[in-house]
Amino acid sequence: MLLNKRHFFLCVSLFSSCAQRQLLNSSAGTSHICFKSSMEEQRASGLTDSVVQFQNVGSRDGCEAPHKWSSNGGGKKIDVRNQIFCNRSLNMKNIIAVGFDMDYTLAQYKSETFESLAYEGTVRKLVYDLGYPRELLEWTFDWNYMVRGLVLDKKKGNILKMDRHKYVKVAYHGFKELSKQEKVDVYGTSLVRDSFDEPDYALIDTLFSLAEAYLFAQLVDFKDNNPDKIPKDVDYARMYKDVRSAVDMCHRDGTLKQMVAKDPNKYINEDATIVPLIKMIRDSGRSTFLVTNSLWDYTNIVMNFLCGGRTVHGPDTCNFDWLQYFDVVITGSAKPGFFHEESRANLFEVELKSGMLINTDNGTPMAQIGDPSPKIPLKSKDKACQVFQGGNVGHLHNLLSIESSSQVLYVGDHIYGDILRSKKVLGWRTMLVVPELEKEVELLWELRDARKELILMRNERDSVEDKIHHLSWSLKFEDINEKDKQEMLSTVKDLVCKRDEVRLNLQDAQRESHKNFHNVWGQLMKTGFQSSRFAHQVERFACLYTSQVSNLRLYSPEKYYKPSEDFMSHEFHLLPL
Repeated sequence: MLLNKRHFFLCVSLFSSCAQRQLLNSSAGTSHICFKSSMEEQRASGLTDSVVQFQNVGSRDGCEAPHKWSSNGGGKKIDVRNQIFCNRSLNMKNIIAVGFDMDYTLAQYKSETFESLAYEGTVRKLVYDLGYPRELLEWTFDWNYMVRGLVLDKKKGNILKMDRHKYVKVAYHGFKELSKQEKVDVYGTSLVRDSFDEPDYALIDTLFSLAEAYLFAQLVDFKDNNPDKIPKDVDYARMYKDVRSAVDMCHRDGTLKQMVAKDPNKYINEDATIVPLIKMIRDSGRSTFLVTNSLWDYTNIVMNFLCGGRTVHGPDTCNFDWLQYFDVVITGSAKPGFFHEESRANLFEVELKSGMLINTDNGTPMAQIGDPSPKIPLKSKDKACQVFQGGNVGHLHNLLSIESSSQVLYVGDHIYGDILRSKKVLGWRTMLVVPELEKEVELLWELRDARKELILMRNERDSVEDKIHHLSWSLKFEDINEKDKQEMLSTVKDLVCKRDEVRLNLQDAQRESHKNFHNVWGQLMKTGFQSSRFAHQVERFACLYTSQVSNLRLYSPEKYYKPSEDFMSHEFHLLPL
């Protein structure tokens, strides 16, 4: 049961939850596109500036900044970059517990520093531990090159971007782009469609994977150009396996996390809205929890930085004050295995100061051998937030007294580690954090006229092709006199030239649009006119998605999120919009 609620203002969003849907109307061979956006109106009214001002009003420990949605700036249109988009209806009144992942969800890492650190550590492991040439130590990392949603072909050394039907639309061998014919020859000629899954493929579905994907591409190029420097028995798949081993070594020996702990500000973005967000959720009568794969020592350092600006070596040293914002914290959760209730993983309570693990009976404290007095019972009202390691989702449900999985909303950044399993196996409600979305929706608005031109050019190409097909059919099957036949042949010839010209112009325009989003991989959520494989996964498994977890603070905790109407192709052109 929820506790007493405050009465909230509803936060109005100009967009329907899927925002910026393109509405295409065709008539007499012409078409136009209709956009609705909050950005233009906000600029005109000065609202964008007020949104920024309120977002910068943050709070850390003990600071009573007003909730964004109920403040003087709340209840107004939200900048499209900060909106929450809805795939499946979600009534927050039915949610009794809201949970968060930590890495790349509450804690947004700075790619230019954190991923570079991961890359450099991996290279050193490859050279000093796995015997790769010392030349690798001179390599550098371009943190802008790789994007999420790519698939690595381990055997062939290719990096692929696919549409939602798993057709390969963009492909590189190392850093060499494959031609259209090469793509067809390699991925489009088999009788049985490839699933593009493990073990032959690796999915780049988290921002943590970008450095290893870039290093894999470098190694592929290096092997092709220097065959004598890589042993013959080391193929592309073996190189990828070695990269993964090197990454794991960096995590096991604490190379990465020790550097982050020394200077969190260098590697993690400060976000003063995290504490107000969690306080808002708790003030609405809901439980909050944290489930992360990171262990307690690192979790405590990161959450101290996010919630109080405290660091290990700073003037304000780390403490446990941040735990007041959570009912339960589970570290070392080993997601996605955590989401299987039949998992036999033991649940240990963490002793905060030492980090030692204490046995529990499914979360209930146990009297230790040699200690005649048991610990304070978990359900005691005086008991602070409980911190655990391991366990499974059944333990979490018991700790929070959750009766139905649909009463939980979980926020994470990893399609497979956070969203797919929790949604598919449990039926939890899910929200995916996609930081790249902020730039993508802004570009969609800025390039709206160019995108409209693309559709017009596509319609023109289709119209010319239809005329060619009609005349060609008539010439083949109808009885036509010689004079008319020659005229029709001449017309077909002209139309073919026009079609080729339109096709070329369309290809060039598509390529330019592609490069506006990313010079190599294009738009994150699209491949040409189709949704990308990544976008398809977001649509299937995330009830909600947004650019930053703090965007939740812009909406009422009682909001009923509703998706826009789905359109099939036959409806898209026919329904009055």
